[in-house]
Amino acid sequence: MVDTTPLTRSVDLFADRLRAAPQSRLQRGAAAEALGLARELAAWAQRVEEPSAEPREMPDAGMFAAADQITVAAHDLALVLRGEDEVRQAAELVAAAQKRAGV
Repeated sequence: MVDTTPLTRSVDLFADRLRAAPQSRLQRGAAAEALGLARELAAWAQRVEEPSAEPREMPDAGMFAAADQITVAAHDLALVLRGEDEVRQAAELVAAAQKRAGV
């Protein structure tokens, strides 16, 4: 089993910062950035689990749910990742999204 700690730590940190961010920051794009990341991570997990099926898009549950959405998507992905390179790549996606979100 691969160690997914780098991914889960990274996403938990991002989620905590989103939860602590003021509404104005979420409205200026942090929540949208998080939703985009959640959708990307969820689609990745779905492609691994069901390669022949079209990934379903994670719905927009609102800016206050964005932290939970990235957490769920990343933890789902962590369950299906097969190697350290994939974990590193996923953690880098999270770090880049957090930087773009400004939180």
